[in-house]
Amino acid sequence: MPFIDAKLTVSVADAQKEALKTAFGKAIPTLHKTETYLMVGIQDNYDLWMAGKKLDKGAYLAVSLYGSAAPADYDAMTGKLCDILEEQLGIPGSSVYVTYHPVSDWGWNGSNF
Repeated sequence: MPFIDAKLTVSVADAQKEALKTAFGKAIPTLHKTETYLMVGIQDNYDLWMAGKKLDKGAYLAVSLYGSAAPADYDAMTGKLCDILEEQLGIPGSSVYVTYHPVSDWGWNGSNF
Protein backbone atom coordinates (compact mmCIF):
# COMPACT_ATOMS: atom_id res chain seq x y z
CA MET A 1 0.00 0.00 0.00
CA PRO A 2 2.46 2.68 -1.05
CA PHE A 3 1.62 6.25 -1.96
CA ILE A 4 4.07 8.61 -3.66
CA ASP A 5 3.05 12.25 -3.37
CA ALA A 6 5.17 14.40 -5.71
CA LYS A 7 5.23 18.18 -5.52
CA LEU A 8 7.15 19.59 -8.49
CA THR A 9 8.12 23.17 -9.31
CA VAL A 10 7.95 22.60 -13.07
CA SER A 11 4.99 22.24 -15.42
CA VAL A 12 4.33 18.60 -16.24
CA ALA A 13 2.36 17.55 -19.31
CA ASP A 14 -0.05 14.62 -19.07
CA ALA A 15 2.32 12.36 -21.02
CA GLN A 16 5.13 13.23 -18.58
CA LYS A 17 2.84 12.45 -15.64
CA GLU A 18 2.16 9.04 -17.16
CA ALA A 19 5.90 8.48 -17.62
CA LEU A 20 6.58 9.46 -14.00
CA LYS A 21 3.81 7.18 -12.74
CA THR A 22 5.25 4.31 -14.76
CA ALA A 23 8.81 4.96 -13.55
CA PHE A 24 7.65 5.16 -9.92
CA GLY A 25 5.86 1.84 -10.43
CA LYS A 26 9.09 0.26 -11.64
CA ALA A 27 11.00 1.67 -8.66
CA ILE A 28 8.56 0.69 -5.88
CA PRO A 29 9.82 -2.94 -5.60
CA THR A 30 12.94 -1.37 -4.07
CA LEU A 31 10.80 -1.00 -0.93
CA HIS A 32 9.46 -4.57 -1.30
CA LYS A 33 6.08 -3.32 -2.54
CA THR A 34 4.33 -3.89 -5.85
CA GLU A 35 2.75 -1.50 -8.29
CA THR A 36 -0.56 -3.33 -7.80
CA TYR A 37 -1.62 -1.02 -4.97
CA LEU A 38 0.65 1.96 -5.70
CA MET A 39 -1.11 5.32 -5.68
CA VAL A 40 0.69 8.34 -7.14
CA GLY A 41 -0.18 12.01 -6.77
CA ILE A 42 1.55 14.63 -8.90
CA GLN A 43 1.20 18.35 -8.26
CA ASP A 44 3.11 20.54 -10.68
CA ASN A 45 3.82 24.28 -10.67
CA TYR A 46 4.34 24.00 -6.90
CA ASP A 47 6.38 26.70 -5.16
CA LEU A 48 9.39 25.35 -3.26
CA TRP A 49 12.22 27.21 -1.57
CA MET A 50 15.52 25.71 -0.47
CA ALA A 51 18.15 27.60 1.54
CA GLY A 52 16.04 30.74 1.16
CA LYS A 53 15.99 30.59 -2.65
CA LYS A 54 12.98 29.78 -4.79
CA LEU A 55 13.69 26.70 -6.88
CA ASP A 56 13.14 26.84 -10.63
CA LYS A 57 13.58 23.08 -10.77
CA GLY A 58 12.91 21.24 -7.54
CA ALA A 59 10.80 18.52 -5.99
CA TYR A 60 9.51 17.18 -2.71
CA LEU A 61 8.42 13.54 -2.66
CA ALA A 62 6.65 11.99 0.31
CA VAL A 63 6.58 8.20 0.18
CA SER A 64 4.07 6.54 2.51
CA LEU A 65 3.96 2.78 2.85
CA TYR A 66 2.16 0.18 4.88
CA GLY A 67 4.85 -1.20 7.14
CA SER A 68 8.44 -0.12 6.76
CA ALA A 69 11.64 -0.90 4.92
CA ALA A 70 15.31 -1.14 5.81
CA PRO A 71 17.48 2.00 5.76
CA ALA A 72 19.43 0.61 2.79
CA ASP A 73 16.17 0.18 0.86
CA TYR A 74 15.16 3.78 1.58
CA ASP A 75 18.59 4.93 0.44
CA ALA A 76 18.32 2.95 -2.80
CA MET A 77 14.79 4.29 -3.40
CA THR A 78 15.95 7.88 -2.91
CA GLY A 79 18.62 7.31 -5.56
CA LYS A 80 16.08 5.87 -7.99
CA LEU A 81 13.58 8.67 -7.41
CA CYS A 82 16.25 11.33 -7.93
CA ASP A 83 17.39 9.58 -11.13
CA ILE A 84 13.79 9.49 -12.41
CA LEU A 85 13.28 13.20 -11.78
CA GLU A 86 16.61 14.07 -13.43
CA GLU A 87 15.89 11.91 -16.48
CA GLN A 88 12.23 12.84 -16.92
CA LEU A 89 12.18 16.51 -15.89
CA GLY A 90 15.77 17.70 -15.56
CA ILE A 91 15.39 18.24 -11.81
CA PRO A 92 18.80 17.74 -10.15
CA GLY A 93 19.04 15.51 -7.10
CA SER A 94 20.48 18.44 -5.14
CA SER A 95 17.07 20.10 -5.42
CA VAL A 96 15.03 17.09 -4.31
CA TYR A 97 13.87 16.11 -0.83
CA VAL A 98 12.39 12.66 -0.24
CA THR A 99 10.70 11.67 3.01
CA TYR A 100 9.44 8.25 4.07
CA HIS A 101 6.38 7.64 6.18
CA PRO A 102 5.87 4.09 7.46
CA VAL A 103 2.23 3.54 8.39
CA SER A 104 0.89 0.84 10.72
CA ASP A 105 -2.81 1.41 10.00
CA TRP A 106 -3.86 1.66 6.37
CA GLY A 107 -7.43 1.58 5.11
CA TRP A 108 -8.70 0.54 1.71
CA ASN A 109 -12.00 -0.60 0.28
CA GLY A 110 -13.99 -0.11 3.47
CA SER A 111 -11.61 -1.74 5.98
CA ASN A 112 -8.07 -1.66 7.32
CA PHE A 113 -5.20 -4.04 6.77
